[in-house]
Amino acid sequence: MNKGIIAKVAVALCACVVAGMLAACSMGPAASASSKSPEQLNRAYMSQVNESMTKLQDSLGQFTDAVSRGDVVSMRTEADNAYKVLDELAAIEAPEDMADIREQYLKGTTAMREALDAYIQLYTEASAAGSSYSWSDHENRVKKVQSLYDDAVKQLKDADAAVAGAAGASSASSK
Repeated sequence: MNKGIIAKVAVALCACVVAGMLAACSMGPAASASSKSPEQLNRAYMSQVNESMTKLQDSLGQFTDAVSRGDVVSMRTEADNAYKVLDELAAIEAPEDMADIREQYLKGTTAMREALDAYIQLYTEASAAGSSYSWSDHENRVKKVQSLYDDAVKQLKDADAAVAGAAGASSASSK
């Protein structure tokens, strides 16, 4: 093939790509979001939720490690990291048909925040009291706080299960 023809084809392709990019930019996010199907919007929402849940799992693992060592400073740091992820999760906009599931995630994030706060409060009190702390009551208090934490985890898992149920129902109805 002639080098001149190849050059003209390359220039034409570049022009098409640039034109396409400019058209996409001028459409903006609202236009591209409205052109997505409900299934695409649901998948995009769940993709963001899954990313946040993975980050949350990492933060909670670090928090649990700090609790096992009784390290209040690290607990606070890891709780702050988890709070950021919980805020990210709460800020994700859900499509209309995922609103109920989003509410379940919000309840779980609120419960998780309360559980982390309760752990920090308990261990801060124990650290500040030193030898005057009532260690005989400590085990019962830890069980109560652990129950809050377990309930928060269950709420988040229930939201995940609701997504799985909704996905199964929508795939069954589309057959």
